[in-house]
Amino acid sequence: MNSDALATVVAAAVAAVVSLGVWWLTARRGERQRKRELFAQAFAAYASYREFPYVIRRRRADQPAAERVRISSDLRGVQEKISFFLAWTKSEGVGVGAAYTHLVAEARRVAGSAMARAWDTPAITSDPQMNIPDLDLSSLRDAEDAFLKAVADHLTWWRA
Repeated sequence: MNSDALATVVAAAVAAVVSLGVWWLTARRGERQRKRELFAQAFAAYASYREFPYVIRRRRADQPAAERVRISSDLRGVQEKISFFLAWTKSEGVGVGAAYTHLVAEARRVAGSAMARAWDTPAITSDPQMNIPDLDLSSLRDAEDAFLKAVADHLTWWRA
């Protein structure tokens, strides 16, 4: 093989390797973005659940039956999303699945208990009652931080 033919073969091989590398990096970047969006949706489903003690406390006092139906229907939709993300995060990775499972368990323990208490509290009837200083969900922060750390660890470049 002469030197011109060898140079052509080498150039073609380099071009192929570079093209494959670019394709691989682009595919990984797209997959990482897809995972980011789904992890964000999982956290949003959790955050929606966490808000229900407030929703219940702020229900309309003039339509108790309709409010029970509305709130329970909305909560059922959030629970469905959480169930989806529990399964999805477990299939995505052990660490992130365990962290989301723990986050949801803590939310059900803390926010679920607050929901039960909220139903025992009379519905609001005035603007000043919109502030709910006696509702404290701050104990969920550690589980939130653990989930977000597990997501960040999962999305590192060598695992994405």
